[in-house]
Amino acid sequence: MSQTIKFFLNGQKQQASVRPDMTVLGWLRSAPRLTGTKEGCAEGDCGACSVLIGDPAGDSVHYHAANSCILAMGQIDGRALVTVEGLKTGDLHPVQAAMAENGSSQCGFCTPGIVISLAGLAASTAHPDDHEIHDALAGNLCRCTGYRPIVEAARKVTGAAIPGPEVTAFARMEPQKAITAGGSTFHQPQTLAELLQLRKDRPDALLLGGGTDLGVALADYHADWDEVISLAHVREMRAIGETGNHLSFGAAVTWEEVLARAAGSYPSFATLIRRFGSTQIRSMGTIGGNIGTASPIGDGPPALIALGADVELASLNGRRFMALEDFFLDYRKTELRADEVIASVSIPKPKPGQDFRVYKISKRYDQDISTVCAAFCITREDGQVRSARIAFGGMAATPRRAQAAEQALVGTQFDAKAVEACAAAITAAFKPLSDWRGSADYRLQVAANLAERFWRDVSGETVEVMAL
Repeated sequence: MSQTIKFFLNGQKQQASVRPDMTVLGWLRSAPRLTGTKEGCAEGDCGACSVLIGDPAGDSVHYHAANSCILAMGQIDGRALVTVEGLKTGDLHPVQAAMAENGSSQCGFCTPGIVISLAGLAASTAHPDDHEIHDALAGNLCRCTGYRPIVEAARKVTGAAIPGPEVTAFARMEPQKAITAGGSTFHQPQTLAELLQLRKDRPDALLLGGGTDLGVALADYHADWDEVISLAHVREMRAIGETGNHLSFGAAVTWEEVLARAAGSYPSFATLIRRFGSTQIRSMGTIGGNIGTASPIGDGPPALIALGADVELASLNGRRFMALEDFFLDYRKTELRADEVIASVSIPKPKPGQDFRVYKISKRYDQDISTVCAAFCITREDGQVRSARIAFGGMAATPRRAQAAEQALVGTQFDAKAVEACAAAITAAFKPLSDWRGSADYRLQVAANLAERFWRDVSGETVEVMAL
């Protein structure tokens, strides 16, 4: 069991003998004194702490932006870490040069994180369009509101590599099976069998996917992780599969990877994924983690439930499969047993005559908590609704289907009368709470109104609704 975390820092081999649950941001600003990386929100929202994480991918190294404030040191073991200081190797990096030449630098607090995000974009996209630029910047808040010159600078950059180690160097720095230091132990199983044995032997250990939810407590509330089991390197849980009828995602597949694979089948789902997480969040957060937290306002479950997704649970005693809607029992309570893990999620492919839409209502369009999230999926034949699935988040203690509302649509021609009955059934089915995101009455009215929005949307009427 190693006592040091081994990784590449700005292209150079590095070893850190620190608790593996120390945040990367905390370490960067203390030991190596790389203070270009800032702390703003300590929740993964503002992007001031952005860094680049590199992993071998074929014959090259793939880099993505991540929030170092909610990233644990154990999570960078065996990987490459690049800070804003590491982008400059002699000459300025093309993004840095474009920002300087265009007068795009603002007060300086957020600029390093913005440079990192745009460098990540430039490394993966040679000629980004405005949509891609804005998507890359969605997780970086500029308090000086100077986005126009930043976007202009991004347009000038036509691809640029990230300085760092060659892909062959990673062969000599694979993730270690376990790291322990300062009373914290970080396990990194490589196979599902290894994970399940650890899960049985250490039922109280924290299961860590991407850490985009759990990392907030680590950073903001200074919670300690004395024993962690990371899922990031479990091969079976990193797999993406496809059959004639289904798409399958291992529980440790990131939302960025889900987005890339599911966008063609479900464009509305892709829009939701882009909204509930910035590139920094999507590159770390996992589909299994979003389900496992069992949040009543998690954005993934309502869409997945409406699509008819199944979840696979695994333990040393075997595997069991269930509809995702049956996985949630009560507030933050699930079917997951002490010796089990979420192994994968299976999503049916679109069927002929199927219409699917998911709508997120929030105070801010990007990177905000849902007030209400509604997903509608119907299948029609000869104009008549043959099946319907409707699911909501933010309306109950768990993500939940609205079965009476579904029945109000089945057998109808999907007309105004049927939609009115559906909306009434939605209002009758839920008793939401009032909180700072919205009152119970507001939630009920919005949820009912979204049934009409769905009808108008699939009927061909253009509906443009931003954050409400």
